Amino acid sequence: MMNSNVSRREVIRVGAALAGAAGLASLGCLASAAAGASQPPSSAPPTASKPSTAPADNAQSDALTKQLATPSTTTPWFSISLAEWSLHNALFKGTLDHLDFPRAAKETYGINGVEYVSVFFKEKTKDSYIDEIKRRCADLGVTSVLIMCDGEGALGDADATKRATAVTNHHKWVDAAARLGCHSIRVNAQSEGSYEEQMERAADGLRSLCEYGDKASINVIVENHGGLSSNANWLSSVIKKVAHKRAGTLPDFGNFNIGEGKVYDMYKGVTELMPFAKGVSAKSHDFKEDGEEAAKDYTKLMAIVKAAGYTGWVGIEYEGQKLSEPDGIRATKKLLERVRDKT
Repeated sequence: MMNSNVSRREVIRVGAALAGAAGLASLGCLASAAAGASQPPSSAPPTASKPSTAPADNAQSDALTKQLATPSTTTPWFSISLAEWSLHNALFKGTLDHLDFPRAAKETYGINGVEYVSVFFKEKTKDSYIDEIKRRCADLGVTSVLIMCDGEGALGDADATKRATAVTNHHKWVDAAARLGCHSIRVNAQSEGSYEEQMERAADGLRSLCEYGDKASINVIVENHGGLSSNANWLSSVIKKVAHKRAGTLPDFGNFNIGEGKVYDMYKGVTELMPFAKGVSAKSHDFKEDGEEAAKDYTKLMAIVKAAGYTGWVGIEYEGQKLSEPDGIRATKKLLERVRDKT
């Protein structure tokens, strides 16, 4: 249920203003939540997340946003990674092989961090294949950031047995992530039932998976990815209920389509998810002539990210139709660099 004509969820069939003072004030708790996430290599920004005091009113919120217009000579505060889904057309067509994704990221786009999508190597999680990816990344100086996992069952299934099976199905991705040197796997909080029932069921499955992740120091992070997970209030409540240091979020700038014609406010949503963020997905679709994203205020969104004290990877995930995949990736990278370099 992503805001795009083509999405991971559709392909594999798995199933507006900043928030007020109260929402932003809660961002100070990110420092402890983000501490569990692996950070960029030594050439990247500082790895420690620095808590910042959230704006107390709209005037201060505007002031925070305007800070991005003032150049600074400090080290960039986040690193840019590339989500493999940005190249899903090339991968599905076979013009790009999954093993060559790290090379494409580094040599074609100048990006040193990669975020894998499980569908592109679903049947290839054996050690030899994973070791080949790891070798190629090492040769290129590319960091494996995370694996986006889909199609392994509902972690919040109403049937406890099926829920347990879904957890077990994700174990191989935890193992693969650990072998690759990733900090996290991205999962879905898919469930069914009432609002409260889905919260309980999703939290139960996620907690079990986090306990497995403890063995390999791999985080389990949830993206707002359709259904109730795109309701940031619900998802943040689920993470609180999980109450595990490995549990976190992957706020996605574009995935706030709840369904039935309802869309959660993206700025409010990112604000609510950032206190638990161990990654950020900079979703993009189309661009205006001046290089700005057509439907998203990246300056405003990244101001929210910065206010949370986040200093990790921000992943490019281009899903547009007007630009080619290569051009869309480059346009998103240029926009992120422009916003980042003004801070």
